[in-house]
This record gives sequence, C-alpha cells and structure tokens, in this order.
Amino acid sequence: MPNARATHLSRRGVLAAGGALGLGAALAACGDDDAKSGSSGSGETAAAKSGPWSFKDDRGQTAKADKVPSNIVAFVGVAAALYDYGIQAKGVFGPTKTKDGKADVQAGDMDVSKVTVLGNEWGQFNIEKYAALAPDALISTMFDDAGTLWYVPEESKKKILAVGAPSVGISVYDRQLTEPLQRMLQLAKSLGADTASSRVKAAKKAFEDAAARLRAATKTNPDIKVMAGSASQDLFYVSGSDLSIDLEYFKALGVNFVEPPEKAKAKGGGWYESLSWENVDKYAADIIMMDNRTSAIQPADITEATWKKLPAVKAGQVIARNPEPILSYDKCTPLLTSLAEAIEKAKKVA
Repeated sequence: MPNARATHLSRRGVLAAGGALGLGAALAACGDDDAKSGSSGSGETAAAKSGPWSFKDDRGQTAKADKVPSNIVAFVGVAAALYDYGIQAKGVFGPTKTKDGKADVQAGDMDVSKVTVLGNEWGQFNIEKYAALAPDALISTMFDDAGTLWYVPEESKKKILAVGAPSVGISVYDRQLTEPLQRMLQLAKSLGADTASSRVKAAKKAFEDAAARLRAATKTNPDIKVMAGSASQDLFYVSGSDLSIDLEYFKALGVNFVEPPEKAKAKGGGWYESLSWENVDKYAADIIMMDNRTSAIQPADITEATWKKLPAVKAGQVIARNPEPILSYDKCTPLLTSLAEAIEKAKKVA
C-alpha cells in the first residue's frame, strides 16, 4: 500500500500499524457515539444464540444487541482471528486480497471469496455495501488510547456508525500480546465460540510452549541483538518495542531488541525511527525481523546495496514479522516459534 504511507499528524498523534511505519493518515477518535457505556461486569457475556448479547470493549463501552450478532463486519485481522474460533464474518475491511486476488497475509485462513470486502486499502469503506449486509456488529482493533477504530475512515465514521450496528474495539496499543489475545478469546466466546474446546485448549498450550521456548532461547543466547524493521521505497523504519504488542511481549520474554532513542522515535509518534537507506546500518543487529505485510517492500525485493551489506542480511538471519498479529493462539504461536528458532541458530555477526 505504498500510496497510503504518508503519515499525518492530528490531535490524537501518529498511528502506525504495529509501530512499523505510517501506514496512513492518523485517525481522530472514532468512539461509538451510539453505544451505551458503563455497564458493570467482566466485559464479556457469553449468550445463547437466541438470547441478548453484550460485550464491554477496551474503550469501556458496552455493545448490546437483542441476540448474538450473526452479520459481523470486522477489520480483516479481527475477522481472521474470529474465524479461527469458528466465527465467520460477513464483511471485512482492510488488506484482504493481494493484487492477484489471493488472500492477504492479514486474512489468515479465511476464504476471502466468501466475505464481502468493503475496502481493501486505507481509506476505503463502502458504506452502501456495509448497510446492505444489515450488520449487527462492527469490530476493529485500536492502535491508540483514544478509541480510534483501525481502518474505519475518519471522514465517513459518522455515516458508518449511523447504520446502527454496535461497535467493538480491541486495544492493541501499549500492552503485551497476551492481553489482546485473551480479549479476542473473550469476544469470540460472547459471539458463540466454544472456547473450552480441546482444539482451543491445545492452541493455547502450543502458544505457551512456544513462549517458553523463546524465553529459553534468549537465556541461552542473551547477546543476540534483534532489530524490527520495515522497508519502503525511500525509507527504512526501525520499530521501537515500547508500543507494539508483539515486541513488548517478546522483550518481556528476554529478547534483546535494538531500541531507537525516544527523540528519534518522536517523528513516528513514538513507534519507530525512520532512516534513509544510506543510514540503514545505523544500528548493529544479528537478526532482523521484517514487516511481512503487503504495504511493505519484502526483503527479496530490496535492491539497496546498503541493505545487502548488513551483517544479518549477509548471514541469512532475516525473518518475517507481522506487526499486526492475527489475535488467535493458533496464529501467534508461529511468531514465537520463528523468533525462538532464529535466536537458537543465530551467529553473532554484529
């Protein structure tokens, strides 16, 4: 999505997907004006398919409906996570299909031919198609603490919310991965998922085992330095670990990250430092985790000579990272496993 890279400042600051790069304009707050907030409870209410439904989201707002939503419209990554729990969205927005019509990395295991795509790029959201789906829930993630629903366009948010579907926001801002994973599980349960199934229990156990493996790898190789990067035509972005759910969690497990100073990250809203390709060697790293979203240039397609000279690149110690993890245990386990394996095998090259 190179044409959506321009980062705009607003009173809410800069939003960058997973801290990797300014994917698009920063959104002003997108709170659900129609939602009834403030109900007490743990935040999730499992309901019978025919009974009333409510869910208290990470904005503190409680979405309510007379029955469990069945015409769900969600940001593609949310829809992919719910799909892993057996909940099928009717409509999605955000990167769903690649240019050749295949499923985007953020679509997970969903059959993208079976969902209505309301917008595949930043700023796209077809309100007419949305209304035609008769949506009974609008769900997205939030990359700030202001209630901004990710990929719900600022310029049309009022019209979107006026359709009447209660909205739900799950925060992926400045917390460790395990928190939004648990919140997504709670949301799926409220929507009718069998979260006590052997399959879900096995997926969570696999995640915990992978986390233990990563912690062990960092103890065995504590000096291995890891850098989280993202490539665009003109700039290379070095993500800080302070705001991103995956990097915060990996850091808690002992991963030794390159951390740009706060002053350097300020222009990126605290998420990242942007470097020219001439200065891509500013930080020494033994492993580089590269943004694998379609909005970023992939390592195999980077032609800059300075990139090819980096020790980690020359050593073949470059792995993929999704700055917007699909929030199911099934999809997050490989992220842990991949990094653990890389640290286990890594040579000290920087």
